[in-house]
Amino acid sequence: MYQRLIVVGNLGRDPEMRYLPNGSAVTNINVASNRVYNDSNGQKVTETTWFRVSVWRAQAESVNQYLRKGSKVLVEGYLNADPETGGPRVFTRNDGSTGSSYEMTAQRVVFLSSRQEDQAFQSQDGGGFSEQVDEDDIPF
Repeated sequence: MYQRLIVVGNLGRDPEMRYLPNGSAVTNINVASNRVYNDSNGQKVTETTWFRVSVWRAQAESVNQYLRKGSKVLVEGYLNADPETGGPRVFTRNDGSTGSSYEMTAQRVVFLSSRQEDQAFQSQDGGGFSEQVDEDDIPF
């Protein structure tokens, strides 16, 4: 059996790194991947899917050091199913609507934006996403 997931998107917030008791580094990133299409009425529709990604060891330290909110990345890895349901983690948003998040473990993270692009993003107010993203809208 074989499973491989490739996600390309932008970080929704700065990476969060911690060290486990055994000394292993783990960094968590939230990646927003947009799909843009025209609906049956010709209206442009943007769907954003969020992925919670765990990055381990030396790669975790690099991700934490070089990436920031808005950075473009390609993440290659595998999905982690919710142990209770076998699917994505389902949650209730602040407005009462239901949402889901997909959790994955990274085997490889490729930095797609340059330092200059990341610095330009940091100097803007949320630029880089096709829609304005409020921290409260990130589902985790």
